[in-house]
Amino acid sequence: MSAPVKKNDRLTVYIEDLTHDGNGVAKVDGYPLFIQGALPSETAEIHVVKTLKNYGFAKVVEILEPSSDRVDAPCEYFKQCGGCQLQHLSYEGQLKWKENMVRNVMQRIGKIAAPVLPVKGMEEPWHYRNKAQIPFSSNEAGQAIAGFYKTKSHSIVDMERCLIQTGEADAILADLKKELAAIGIRPYNEQTHEGMLRHVVIRKARATGEVMVVVVTKKKKFLQKEAAVATIQKLVPNVTSIMQNVNSDKTNVIFGDETVNLWGKDVIIDTIGDVRFEISARSFYQVNPEQTEVLYKQALDYANLQGDERVIDAYCGIGTISLFLAQKAKAVMGVEIVPQAIEDAKRNAALNGFTNTYFEAGPAEEVIPRWYKEGKEADVLVVDPPRKGCDEALLKTILEQRPKRVVYVSCNPATLARDLRILEDGGYKTQEIQPVDMFPHSTHVEVVTELTLKE
Repeated sequence: MSAPVKKNDRLTVYIEDLTHDGNGVAKVDGYPLFIQGALPSETAEIHVVKTLKNYGFAKVVEILEPSSDRVDAPCEYFKQCGGCQLQHLSYEGQLKWKENMVRNVMQRIGKIAAPVLPVKGMEEPWHYRNKAQIPFSSNEAGQAIAGFYKTKSHSIVDMERCLIQTGEADAILADLKKELAAIGIRPYNEQTHEGMLRHVVIRKARATGEVMVVVVTKKKKFLQKEAAVATIQKLVPNVTSIMQNVNSDKTNVIFGDETVNLWGKDVIIDTIGDVRFEISARSFYQVNPEQTEVLYKQALDYANLQGDERVIDAYCGIGTISLFLAQKAKAVMGVEIVPQAIEDAKRNAALNGFTNTYFEAGPAEEVIPRWYKEGKEADVLVVDPPRKGCDEALLKTILEQRPKRVVYVSCNPATLARDLRILEDGGYKTQEIQPVDMFPHSTHVEVVTELTLKE
């Protein structure tokens, strides 16, 4: 059966929903069209640009009846850059859409009936990122450019500012773009694999003000190394750490395996709530510190700790959630497959004087069953998996070991809903689902869920 529309058709459609990447969704005789720039509840004239067997793509010609939540995107790069998808939707509209999206996913994928609470958003949803990671390249004239990638491409939009980064980071990067080129460091070309400077990463600790600058280079040895350090020191007066990461692979992954100290400390220190953390060049650390505290406090609330519980934190990373839990638990055991992250977690526990924590590197689905065999049982289990959700073997472990309470922190509502269905079928009850807006103006949403074991 052929599609009811064809390429270059012009149609008037009603927009029903948004996709996970921010495109409007309209249906023509049940056939979905994904429409860049359209918002739910709008009527639009569209131009069909591509049709496939089960769906097609279109662009807006004219918005005939705009949504009451439509606003003018304040960023001049919004239509080119792929960093934000929802700047044309009011912040109230974004929160409303994210709440409805989580609720719909829970019902459609997981048949989960638990209440989905209103999204916890930000009072000031701009300039929230504590990390800027900017690719460098050169234009046709050979001049250095730096910015973000165009949507679904590796073509860089040369940018002077980003409204979700700090103004300080914008100023630093604008100056570095000029100064590093002036001392002869050639930007990297992804097509030819020539040039030296691939990325500049700036991390700033909100609580201490310490700044780390990481230059990602194609080779470890480069002649301008000392000049680069002097330039960064001049442009970033509060810099406390200058690091170099070496990535010689033909890849779009930012970091390579080797990181070396060029000047200053290896880490910067930040605080979430009352807990201090050492952050290295490659540490995973949430980029929105204000909302991270909201997220972790919600996880702590759902853990419902009274002081005598043993807690297991699967996917513990550098110990961020573990140490929040350790403030109120009798003991916290964290497991993480990345050995370096476990070393960071141990250091962070020592930094805060916690003596009730234990961290071990390995696959959670293997380590946790062994802990139980050794008598290290948990009253509460916390999981914060990657986007793909929990490993099937870990879910099986949870159902076999049956901790009284499970707190699930998720960055992907779809895999969360799938996993909740498995846990509910295995004897758990989903009590409450709390979305948290960690990334305003994007389609992403974090979700914290409380589950308890049925009697």
